[in-house]
Amino acid sequence: MASNFDLFGDPIPANHGGRGRPEHMPTVENRNRVNMLLAMGWSNERIAAALRVTLPTLRKHYFSELKYRAVARDRLDAALLMKAFEAAEKGRLGPFLKLVERNDLMNFGQTSRPRVAETAAAEPKPEKAPKLGKKEEALLAAHQPNAGTPMGELMMRRQQGLNS
Repeated sequence: MASNFDLFGDPIPANHGGRGRPEHMPTVENRNRVNMLLAMGWSNERIAAALRVTLPTLRKHYFSELKYRAVARDRLDAALLMKAFEAAEKGRLGPFLKLVERNDLMNFGQTSRPRVAETAAAEPKPEKAPKLGKKEEALLAAHQPNAGTPMGELMMRRQQGLNS
């Protein structure tokens, strides 16, 4: 492995400056980065772009990390819980309790339905009144005269006389 590093922290290969493109050299840091990005749900294309390599190079050098894409999130959660547990042993309990609470909520969501969803499904929603169009609203307003005007009062008395 090379002892010289470029500005990005990547090792400079031995044939640097020679003919042809130098082969990508995977580092422990890059392997950890790939694991973390897999846990965050990144696609292979996005990970390759973040590492500044092509997709075939990513598959060639990091195939063992890509193989465990399905459990990468669980591994990250386990590592976080372990760090929080070590901090809890030293007296900092807050982060550990937050992670345990988040884990419990995740487990609750996977094993049973929340009560809010059960009550919403059990109670039928009341039916809404049908929405009236412009013409129906105008017709309804015509049958209900405005009592604030003399003409409206006259029409109201006339309707009351017909209804009784």
